[in-house]
Amino acid sequence: MRVGDIDVHPIADGTFRAAPDYFGDHVTAHGHEDLFNRHGLAWLPIGCFLVRTGSSVVLVDTGLGPDLHDDGPRWLLVGGQLPVGLRAAGVSPDEVDVVICTHLHIDHCGWLFDLTGRPVFPRAQLWFGAADWRHFVLDPQSLMLPHIRHGMQTTDGARIHLVSEDTTVLPGVDVTMTPGHTPGHLSVIVSSGVHRALLLGDAITCPQQLDEPSWHALSDLDPRLAAEVRARLFRELESENTYGAGAHFPELQFGRVLTGQLRTWIG
Repeated sequence: MRVGDIDVHPIADGTFRAAPDYFGDHVTAHGHEDLFNRHGLAWLPIGCFLVRTGSSVVLVDTGLGPDLHDDGPRWLLVGGQLPVGLRAAGVSPDEVDVVICTHLHIDHCGWLFDLTGRPVFPRAQLWFGAADWRHFVLDPQSLMLPHIRHGMQTTDGARIHLVSEDTTVLPGVDVTMTPGHTPGHLSVIVSSGVHRALLLGDAITCPQQLDEPSWHALSDLDPRLAAEVRARLFRELESENTYGAGAHFPELQFGRVLTGQLRTWIG
């Protein structure tokens, strides 16, 4: 994906398998066979995005890491492929200048640290939502892999940037607060000239939610707020020259909302 002079390269760390009821107990595969296209299940990526601005290399989300999490029939996460994708894109971990995690669920921060808590991206400045830091890192009862929490708590504080409002990370890369899925969820805006790309994290799980606004995500911590944020983001994606992709969009494909007699998602 080219955004003016900026290159955005989707990379899948692995696979997220979701049953229809991940999106709500009322959801079935009927009528959505395009999404639930294998044995009535959705097979979605665990997505990350490599952003090259010309002067900086930015990684948005770091996947699950070399791990597997199985919640039975409802969902399955299998990671481990981000290093392969980075190598294919010609980038080594020590060339990454900035890592932005849209939120701190396990499938978005899994490659931040190795099992000893050492940083995988040794030069990178780390950006997170401040409310996610409080919810996931500081609360020992939250679901966070122990080595990730340890790495967070022992990393040089000068490398960590906690965000509580819309902020410019560097020229052409901004973050905007999109809470609901998690308390400090943020989305990334890549812009160059009149062109914009929204990297949505899990603020929108899949494009089908445009037509099915009652679909939430099982892991939404505040479903009402998450639905309000989704509606706002879909309106933003109606803007000319604005495209978006979420971390679990099928094939990590960018798209936008076309308006007319009916609003339509087009990839």
